Amino acid sequence: MRSRRKQWIINICSIALALLFLFPIYVMVLSAFKPNNEIFNMSLIPDFSTLTLDNFRQVLANGSFFQSMLNSFIIAGTITIAALLFHSMAGFALAKLKFPGKRFVFGWFMSTMMIPFAVIMIPLFSIVKGMGLLNTLWAVILPLLPNAYGIFLYRQFFMDIPDSLMEAARIDGLSNFQIFWQIYRPLSTPITVTLGITFFVTNWNTYLWPLIVTQRQDLWVVQVAMANFKQEHTTAWNLVLAGAVIAALPTVILFFLFQNYIKDGIKTAGMKE
Repeated sequence: MRSRRKQWIINICSIALALLFLFPIYVMVLSAFKPNNEIFNMSLIPDFSTLTLDNFRQVLANGSFFQSMLNSFIIAGTITIAALLFHSMAGFALAKLKFPGKRFVFGWFMSTMMIPFAVIMIPLFSIVKGMGLLNTLWAVILPLLPNAYGIFLYRQFFMDIPDSLMEAARIDGLSNFQIFWQIYRPLSTPITVTLGITFFVTNWNTYLWPLIVTQRQDLWVVQVAMANFKQEHTTAWNLVLAGAVIAALPTVILFFLFQNYIKDGIKTAGMKE
């Protein structure tokens, strides 16, 4: 009886938490189908006679919104692929290779996690401007590539792999890069997928930095494009919410496609030596 009662309590708490997290999403999706004059009607049971697809038609009819979606995809995709490659190599080196100052380098990487982005934003802008990259997608991509969080997780993952595997590979004549590419990289698939989705979602939703370094409309990311549905005296909330639903679709699809890898990556990242 105690076991059943405990299970019931866990189930009820899980359902309550799920409803708590799903409630804002439900309100957003429901409001995206409402006309602008009904947006602030907070009835949770919709009046189906007032729901419309015109909001989505207006957003999709705007050619610049498609361009902003493409810009976001290029930025998030490029950062994700490049970051996974560089971070995995750095994590492998910090976990398995021996070189002077390794602990100092790792501590230096970790210290960057303590610095808020707002602190380095102005120096980054000065560097990007000095390189002549303002109003280009590279101005968004390059400063967002380094991420100590990814290096840390890769290092922890590779440290859990026995050293005997690397020693056997060296006996077979493999170089350090071949050991990484042919053995350690395939083994890190769960953590790679988990980090890849994290990087993609984070950079897909980025707003402040692209707003600062790209003033041209054809370089806007999707978050900046949605913010520009706000006018000087009015805000087209119906278009903002419809755009938010469309912008959320790629990340939702990614989650459902790779949810098993995400769970495996989280479980693996929690393992200890």
